[in-house]
Amino acid sequence: MSRPLFTSRDWFGKASAATVLGFPLTMALTCTFATLFSTDADAFSAQRQLAMWLASPIWCAILGLCFLFRNGARAWGWLALANVGAWALYAVARLLLG
Repeated sequence: MSRPLFTSRDWFGKASAATVLGFPLTMALTCTFATLFSTDADAFSAQRQLAMWLASPIWCAILGLCFLFRNGARAWGWLALANVGAWALYAVARLLLG
């Protein structure tokens, strides 16, 4: 008998990974968006406002999708790796466009 791919086991590990690592991942993605698509330094420009308002849906999506991981350890690992990649992308964008 094969083991099911998706279970409700280890929900705390998955949810805590999405809560703790999802927020910095969200910030990296929105900051990258604001850096790439902003035309000025005005905090009230349309691009920066869009980046600000995208934070909630992105973090909610991460919180919802975290339960697709097989276990909490994989959620922590993949979200940590995604954080490293997203912050590296933000650093490169800041260096090139900053």
